[in-house]
Amino acid sequence: MKSGFVTRVLHSDLESPIEHNAVHKPMHVAMAYGYKNAREIAEVFQGRKPGYVYGRQGNPTSTALESRINKMEEGVATATFSSGMAAIAGTLLPLLHKGDHLIASRFLFSNTSSFFGTLADLGIDISYVDVTDVALVAAAIGPRTRAVFVETIANPRTQVADLENIGQFCAERGLLYIVDSTMTSPWLFQPKTVGAGLIIHSLTKYISGHGNALGGSVTDTGCFDWRRFPNIHEAYKTLPPEQWGITQIRKKGLRDCGATLSPESAHRIAVGSETLGLRTDRACDNALRLAQWLEAHPAVARVYYPGLPSHAQHALATKLFKGYGIIISFELIDRLDCFDFLDRLQMVICSTHLADTRTLAIPAAQTIFWEMGPQARAEMGIADSLIRLSVGIEDFDDLVADFEQALV
Repeated sequence: MKSGFVTRVLHSDLESPIEHNAVHKPMHVAMAYGYKNAREIAEVFQGRKPGYVYGRQGNPTSTALESRINKMEEGVATATFSSGMAAIAGTLLPLLHKGDHLIASRFLFSNTSSFFGTLADLGIDISYVDVTDVALVAAAIGPRTRAVFVETIANPRTQVADLENIGQFCAERGLLYIVDSTMTSPWLFQPKTVGAGLIIHSLTKYISGHGNALGGSVTDTGCFDWRRFPNIHEAYKTLPPEQWGITQIRKKGLRDCGATLSPESAHRIAVGSETLGLRTDRACDNALRLAQWLEAHPAVARVYYPGLPSHAQHALATKLFKGYGIIISFELIDRLDCFDFLDRLQMVICSTHLADTRTLAIPAAQTIFWEMGPQARAEMGIADSLIRLSVGIEDFDDLVADFEQALV
């Protein structure tokens, strides 16, 4: 019997036996795993038999979470990491070699952009383009282009990538298409539908949802033929081709770098994920109504939110996504200081996190994008007065009342 998204998530733990008839998978904190014969442990090491060899490469609790994420994305396999940035690093470092070319969004989140600078220092050529237009992606392609990396909705200015057309272009050219879907989550959008080969999440955000655990994941959707990828280690080619990519990510990205998701974090994320649909629908409804309210307020100069008809990619977001997300960015009129405004907020929390149950706000240029400098911020359209909101699940009337008293 085929079940819906929420039902699949809620009951995924029960698809295999659980000790003592527990409803949730328990936390397994062992770091070492023993085998009764040497041949069996060799088979596990070589990937020819399922099992665990050492805690740095995963544990039964993270495996249960991986199975759940994999069901959400309808993927072939998923690997989890200690954070979203660890998932990005653990994906690109083992797949790209010196001299390779990567096409990336020029609207990347600041930490991702910083890491891509490290990739460039290691000899990887990176072209940053406006991914709202597939023609600009196509124009950047070169003889050593290996992959295209985009985010579904950019943080903080909320530009929406031309996801479907980029996916079609990558399929035609045999390029690995990597989509960071953190800002939409599997509830709002499944990148597999546009041909993404790999999907990355910061599990800390929507999927965990309660601000109490760090985590990241990468899912192989099965859309990309790894036989076309030149950088696969020979040892992993003994496995079926559909396992080559995720095995290299697990071995060279997770094992070698050691960014392992802890059992406690995996357990918290798994439990939090059970309410993903409920939380996201509520927060998206609040965000849309708040964006409409802010756009009509005389103290607000401009609002950036894909759910508004004034947004440049509103029609695209409406076509692609089940909802418009929880990020709103806006600028105040010139006479108002963004710091003073934020200090007047009483319920909204000044914090850098996203997709929490609580509404959070931060001055973007002076914090999360400060390190990249004024020129780069200007190129990304991040004004000094830009305020980023992550809208939570509070009662809407209370949210509006807080903003009303602060916009004076």
